[in-house]
Order: sequence, then structure tokens, then C-alpha cells
Amino acid sequence: MAPFYILLASFLLFWIAGFAGAAIVWPWPAALRAALATMFLVTASAHWGKKRADLIRMVPPAFPKPELLVMATGCFEIAGAIGLLLPATTRLAAACLALLIVAMFPANVYASRQTLSIGGRPVTPLPIRTALQLVFVTALLVAGFAR
Repeated sequence: MAPFYILLASFLLFWIAGFAGAAIVWPWPAALRAALATMFLVTASAHWGKKRADLIRMVPPAFPKPELLVMATGCFEIAGAIGLLLPATTRLAAACLALLIVAMFPANVYASRQTLSIGGRPVTPLPIRTALQLVFVTALLVAGFAR
């Protein structure tokens, strides 16, 4: 749930800043892109921080080299976050991040079925996690392709 709260809070802050005159985050799709970038940078930080071992445990056994996958997905999140903020790569970054979310979904299913935890807290139940993933993908597509 933390990524959702980060997305929501940062969107509101960026939207208010844009409304107050910060042209870089105005109109609202720009604020949403900045919020998504913030969310992905924060979630990417877990790929090397204290929660790294928990993320590695989330990788289903069918996938080889879970440590490498966790590192790679963290790098993809960082690259995508930067790409969202660059006009020349916004659409590509949004599409790639949406695909990344879909590709990482089996890890969420596995973590839920195995009742794993992240940072000592149980993973978000699968129905809620599925809804959140749909929100994130929708936000990416709207922010990335809005005119």
C-alpha cells in the first residue's frame, strides 16, 4: 500500500505546486508523471536497501537468479522514472513501466500465496494488490499518453 500512498500524496503536492505556478508540473498529467517517477524511485530504493532480501524471496522459484532479477527490476524502475520526466521518452517509459508491472505480477501472486512479508509487514492481500496494479498501469498509460 505504501507505493499507492506515495503516488497519491506526491500527485497532490505536484498538482498544488503546478496550480501555484510551477509550470514543470502543470497541467495535471505532468504532475501525475512526476508523482509516478517519485513512486518508482522510492520503490526502486528497496531493491538495494533493507527490504532487498524480502524482494528476493518474492521471486517465484521458476525464475532463475532472483538476486539478478531484483537488481534488474530496480534499475528498470529508475530508468523508467527518469524516462517519464523527459518529454522525448515519456511514452516509451510509461509503456515499459506498465509492462514491467505486468511482468512482476507473478512475484506478487507468489508472495501472497506464500504469506511472505516485506520489511516485517505482511504483503498486501492479492485482491487489493491486483487493484493497485491496475491503478498503477492506468496511471502510467494516462500520464504517458495524455495530450
